[in-house]
Amino acid sequence: MGTDSNLLTQQQSAPQVLGIDLGGTAIKLGRFQEDGTCLQSLTVPTPQPATPEAVVEAIAHAVTACGGSEVKAIGLGTPGPADAAGRIARVAINLAGWKDVPLADWLEAKTGLPTILANDANCAGLGEAWLGAGRRFSNMILLTLGTGVGGAIILDGKLFTGHQGAGGELGLITLNPDGPECNSGNRGSLEQYVSVQAIRRRTGLEPEELGRRAKAGDRVALEFWESYGRDLGAGLASLIYVLTPEAIIIGGGVSASAEFFFPTAMAEINRRVLASSRALLQLLVAELGNQAGMVGAAKLAWEKFLN
Repeated sequence: MGTDSNLLTQQQSAPQVLGIDLGGTAIKLGRFQEDGTCLQSLTVPTPQPATPEAVVEAIAHAVTACGGSEVKAIGLGTPGPADAAGRIARVAINLAGWKDVPLADWLEAKTGLPTILANDANCAGLGEAWLGAGRRFSNMILLTLGTGVGGAIILDGKLFTGHQGAGGELGLITLNPDGPECNSGNRGSLEQYVSVQAIRRRTGLEPEELGRRAKAGDRVALEFWESYGRDLGAGLASLIYVLTPEAIIIGGGVSASAEFFFPTAMAEINRRVLASSRALLQLLVAELGNQAGMVGAAKLAWEKFLN
């Protein structure tokens, strides 16, 4: 009993980091050890309106509640691009008044803790690579199929963000040059075929309802998911040729119906991609759910400040 107690005390007094996932409705925080053990987690509502000043204040209060003297750094995922240095939130989708916000500077001033930022999809990819479905792979990509389609690229175990931090927008590659207009300025991007909004536009139904109908054997729903899988597979084929990942991890709400679209997605990949470019490729469902961003933000802080 004494030994277990001493071990617990040692673990809790070892350096820790906070991983924070900033969303439009909630801010999730987790206090992590180096091995990925989450010692404490906390969710607080995102202030409304979510101005930068109000959000920083809310995060600072939450850090106090979730922190301790062992916490040495903060990693934070934002719903939009960050600069290459991980200091500035360039834009934050669904948050009011965000443009080139020096979020890391502000949080460091409020908390006294070194802080690094990344796009939330990049954080989700890091989270899955560290503790989730991608933990066995050094080279993988993540796509989050949600309201939009986010992406993350892990190469040789490291997050790849490209020139000025803007890389990894995997959902914005072109699938059909004459397809629907995309908020990015592209037309017919992958996002316009496989996001939640695209599913609503194409079927008039929510993905959850289509999943329920498919489970019940509804032929129209099953045919939709097969068509959806072909579109996804065609988009993934382009990414595979460029990146030759060992694994593709699919997250986001739509992944709940993966059993209905993975077979046709994989068949499309096999049809379009040379065997040499897809050798041993695995298509997997993400494992961490809505905790992935928080976990990946913590990993970001470990890599930047403590490793």
